[in-house]
Amino acid sequence: MNLRTVGIAGAGLLCGVIALFGVATVGLASVLGGSLTSDVIPSGKAIASIPAGYLQLFEAAAATCPGLPWTVLAAIGKVESDFGQSTLPGVTSGTNAFGAAGPMQLGVGGAAGPTFYAYDHPVPADTAPNPAHGATPPSPYNPADAIFAAARDLCTNGAKDGADIRGAIYAYNHTAAYVQEVLSDAAEYETTPASSAVAGAPTTAAAIAISYALDQIGTPYVWGGETPGVGFDCSGLTQAAYAAAGIHIPRTSTAQWTTLPHVPLKDLEPGDLVFFDPGEFTPGLPGHVGIYLGNGEMVDAPHTGTDVQIDNLAGWPTPMGAARPSELAAGHTGSAE
Repeated sequence: MNLRTVGIAGAGLLCGVIALFGVATVGLASVLGGSLTSDVIPSGKAIASIPAGYLQLFEAAAATCPGLPWTVLAAIGKVESDFGQSTLPGVTSGTNAFGAAGPMQLGVGGAAGPTFYAYDHPVPADTAPNPAHGATPPSPYNPADAIFAAARDLCTNGAKDGADIRGAIYAYNHTAAYVQEVLSDAAEYETTPASSAVAGAPTTAAAIAISYALDQIGTPYVWGGETPGVGFDCSGLTQAAYAAAGIHIPRTSTAQWTTLPHVPLKDLEPGDLVFFDPGEFTPGLPGHVGIYLGNGEMVDAPHTGTDVQIDNLAGWPTPMGAARPSELAAGHTGSAE
C-alpha cells in the first residue's frame, strides 16, 4: 500500500474534501471521457504557475502513454511537491517519513515501497523511452526521470487509452480525496471555451503558439533559420509558432513590430511578443523578439551559439514594447515581408 498521502496530509498539502468537489465540470469531463490525448492546450493558470521546463516534461511524458492527459501528470506534480519547489523533506534530497522522494514523490523504500525503481525505465506495459534529460543512473530527484516514471506508473495502472484515469490516480496515492484534488487541478490546467474568456488566460491561438515554441526548446539558433529541429532565429521562431496557430505574421522582428497590434508592457499576457533593441541594428527598431510565457519568462532563440530556451526577462534589458498576434485570430492577417 502506498502511504505517501499520510505524509503529505501531515504536511498540510491536501485540501479539505469539501473544496475538492468543486471540480470544473467541463474540464473534468475532458479529463475523464473527452479528448484523452496529450494535445490539451495549457490554460493561463498552467502557463503562469507551472515552470516552463516542467510543463514541457509533463507534455512529453504524457505523450508516451496514449490516453493519459498531461494535465493529470501536472496536477500530481503540483499536489506532491509544487513542481519541485516545496521545501518539505524528500523533495530535493532524502525521503519523507514514508520513503517517498523527488518532485513526484515516488517511493524509494520504506512504507512507500520501491515504486520509482519499478518505473524508472521502460516496462513491458509501457514502451516509453528514457527521457533525454534524465540522469545516469535514473534519479527520483531528476525532474525528467521522476515525471517519466510517474507517467509509466499511471499508464500501467489504468491510464493507458484512458481506460481508468481515476483508478490510475488512486493507485498512485490511495485516497479518494487525493483523486479529487488531482482532477480538480487538472481541470484548471486546460483551456476550455469558458476559461479562454477569463482575463489573463491566453487565447487558444496564443496557447498553441506557446506550446509550439516550447516544443522547439533545444533547437540551435541559426541566423535566418525557420526549420523545426534544424534551426531558428528569434523571429523565425515567433513566426513559426503563430503559423502553427493559424496566424500568419511577418518574418523579421522589425516587420513584426511595425505590423502587429501593440500592447502596453503593463498589460502583457502569455503569448504576447516582447521586443528588444540591443543597439545592434536600426535605432528605435527591435533586433530581438521572444514569446512571453507569464511569470516574467519568455521562450526565444537568443543568438548564435545558443538554443531555443526559456529566458527570464530580468536578465534582459527592459523590452522596448510588446505586440499581440492573437488579436489577428478573428480572420485578419499581418502583412508579409
